[in-house]
Amino acid sequence: MNWKYIIYFSSSANVHRYGIELAQGILELHSKGILVLNFKPFNFLLNEHDQAVLGDFGIPFLLLGIPLSSSDIALRLGTPNYMAPEQWEPEIRGPISFETDSWGFACSIVEMLSGVQPWCGKSIEEIYCSVVTKQEKPHIPNGLPPALEHVVSGCFEYDFRNRPLISDILNAFKSSQNAVHSGGRWRRLGNMTLTDKSIISGCTEWFLSKDHLQVGDTVRSRKSPNSCKPESMHIPEGTVVGMDSDGFVLVRVHGVHDPLRVHTWTLERVTSGLAAGDCVRVKEEDKKHSPVGILHSIQRDGSVAVGFIGVETLWKGCSSELQMSELYCVGQFVRLKANIFSPRFDWRHKEGGEWATGRISQVLPNGCLVVKLPGRLVFRGSCNSFLADPAEVEVVSFRTCPGVVKKYQHLEDFHWAVRPLVIALGLFTAMKLGFFVGKTLGRARRKKGQNILIQGDDHQTDGQIGVKPGWLPSPVANVLFREGVATR
Repeated sequence: MNWKYIIYFSSSANVHRYGIELAQGILELHSKGILVLNFKPFNFLLNEHDQAVLGDFGIPFLLLGIPLSSSDIALRLGTPNYMAPEQWEPEIRGPISFETDSWGFACSIVEMLSGVQPWCGKSIEEIYCSVVTKQEKPHIPNGLPPALEHVVSGCFEYDFRNRPLISDILNAFKSSQNAVHSGGRWRRLGNMTLTDKSIISGCTEWFLSKDHLQVGDTVRSRKSPNSCKPESMHIPEGTVVGMDSDGFVLVRVHGVHDPLRVHTWTLERVTSGLAAGDCVRVKEEDKKHSPVGILHSIQRDGSVAVGFIGVETLWKGCSSELQMSELYCVGQFVRLKANIFSPRFDWRHKEGGEWATGRISQVLPNGCLVVKLPGRLVFRGSCNSFLADPAEVEVVSFRTCPGVVKKYQHLEDFHWAVRPLVIALGLFTAMKLGFFVGKTLGRARRKKGQNILIQGDDHQTDGQIGVKPGWLPSPVANVLFREGVATR
């Protein structure tokens, strides 16, 4: 059998057709629990019938424990130009999952359409900086049908939970296969306009549609992402009693007579008291990974998939092995607990030896916290972001800080400029107070001097009533008063 390599194509129709064939092959691998991870056009082949075939998916066997001669992460988990953020450090920024393949697939489609490799001309370190640190996305060519552009763009979400699955990608490719560009707009056959889909409450539609609600499911209102503030829940808990059209379901809520018609995207399925996105802790800790992680999925039979720091793939287990843990959100201030002496990640100390306090800027899919230290002055090019294990930190707030000194120290944690501003304000206040005190003392001294002069004049007047120097002879006046009459 003769095979040909796919590198890139100028024809959008060919890309659509090959994309559908490749997605169908990947979907079959995913159904068997196999990840590809090493997506790139050089691994796509054409058979004698001009059908696209995936030519390399040997890397996933690493997940079965087969050792490799090289320990380089770039060689173990894919080609840097096509790697998702979690592939670079899966035990820290992971875990890797089926959505990881969506990133590599989209990178390959972009190259097939444009003929330009993603991050072309950049070194491995520069690609890492762009993808992981700066969270940049590969450039998507213009002129794609909206459904195709939307799904490719969704594949480049930093948090893999917000990416489409291969089944979603396959549906988008099929819906765009017969699209034609007419009158400045993309249309399907039959004049049906292709429209873009919206994103609700900070989550993509791919994330919101993964529960697949059924009649009998226990549901509750979906929590806002990265929000720890208590919010009034429209449905604290209810049961799905019917399926309606346009993505709506009927929910029976205790105390309400008639079922409520609610959109599925506003609900999350609850099983054994847990829902996807909850922060959980394993009851029996394992030193190989953090005891606290993020619940990614829970099936109706109680089987769960959890992301933990220290585990490259999703941890599989049962809901009975888990318990709820404290939820950390973006914007909270945290510091390492006092009983932590050897943290999992490097952390800064304050001048007094205490652990520094920082603000959470991101919560990774495995629960790892990305923390910035705004109270620490850094120069350009210096790193001010640190990682933290959620099991090793505690929340710090102005209200819970004991005493005035601790409260002021927490104010310094908000920004490095707080201390200089307080010092400058103190100096300004001291100078202002000094000027005020000096002015007050000077005024008092002048007033006291005037009083002394007035008293002296009074004494002179009392001893010399009716006596005028001009009335006395000149020599006598000079002797008595030293003034008044000039001497000759």
